[in-house]
Amino acid sequence: MPEPLNPALAEARFCPRCGREAEVRYPRSIRCPHCGYGAYYNPKPVACAIPVDADGRIVLLRRGFDPGKGRWTFPGGFVDLGESVEEAARREVGEELRMAVELGALVGVYSRDDDHVVLIVYAARALGEPALTAEAVEVRAFAPRELPWDDLAFWSTAVALRDFTREAGS
Repeated sequence: MPEPLNPALAEARFCPRCGREAEVRYPRSIRCPHCGYGAYYNPKPVACAIPVDADGRIVLLRRGFDPGKGRWTFPGGFVDLGESVEEAARREVGEELRMAVELGALVGVYSRDDDHVVLIVYAARALGEPALTAEAVEVRAFAPRELPWDDLAFWSTAVALRDFTREAGS
């Protein structure tokens, strides 16, 4: 069974502030007519980068964790409060691959109405060699024509890589 779109509201019925019955508009909001509490739920931004090495190969990692454990993707993760999307993309590459990148053009913004994230994906130039981490149990640089299309972790990975390779003329 798939995870609910908004687990925080999936079974909510009562106000977290006063404990009385609340108005829930799943998956978007909860409002309490008794104390005035209100909360609105939005998709979470995920910042990503598609690193390219000096030979023009795309650096991908095999995920060490679910979701998508054991499958290929590019580095990315949630944007934290207090950081820009660009800062988050660089941070995620550093955390996942122990490598710095220089961000390039925006590849695209990806979302679906049945998903709780919005991906913001940048092209990037690798500034060094990637390393294995707990999040990246295997790292490989692929020529665009050799990308592992049948073993990608997420729908958005495939769409962004198609857009990226099309833009790059590969």
